[in-house]
Amino acid sequence: MRVNFTVNGRQQEADDVWEGESLLYVLRERLGLPGSKNACEQGECGSCTVRLDGVPVCSCLVAAGQVEGRDVVTVEGLAEFSKQRDEHGHGGACGTGGGCGGEGVSLDVAKRWQAQGPGRAADSQTGEGVELSTIQQAFIDAGAVQCGFCTPGLLIQADALLEENSSPSDQDIREALSGNLCRCTGYEKILDAVRLAAARQSEAV
Repeated sequence: MRVNFTVNGRQQEADDVWEGESLLYVLRERLGLPGSKNACEQGECGSCTVRLDGVPVCSCLVAAGQVEGRDVVTVEGLAEFSKQRDEHGHGGACGTGGGCGGEGVSLDVAKRWQAQGPGRAADSQTGEGVELSTIQQAFIDAGAVQCGFCTPGLLIQADALLEENSSPSDQDIREALSGNLCRCTGYEKILDAVRLAAARQSEAV
């Protein structure tokens, strides 16, 4: 079957998708977006987390056919996604400063933050050449990145947390990231990074 959906603000089409093929496979193997990592394939580790209509999901558990006409954000598009959300109040499930009742982002909204021009389009595809989002920079500054395998999923999940809760408690952070496993850091640096990002966002406001 053919699946048409939006990825990082760009319309994408995947052909010859077989029944039961996962969104993770389509992103990595068909669209050349390797940021979402293939690890447990059982939704247990969180390394393949993406945002589907604004909601963090394990892409290994989402059938590709389920994303027809929907909006996906991967770690490659996170910086541009965050920038558009901060500047225009849209680009996420609920945008800045308001709940959306779980309705998700429409394709019309996704098109509005689509990268402009050839250079910008390449940025939203690869993540290169775009200023890092607050959470991405915080992960670097707090030393929360080691091998990096779990990092894309953690970034997506942490970004979603900070969109919903700008001043999360330690318990909020732990609960939000409880589905993301990391074998390297011991988690404390990751918690530091989310705290740092929250503080920087508050200062910016």
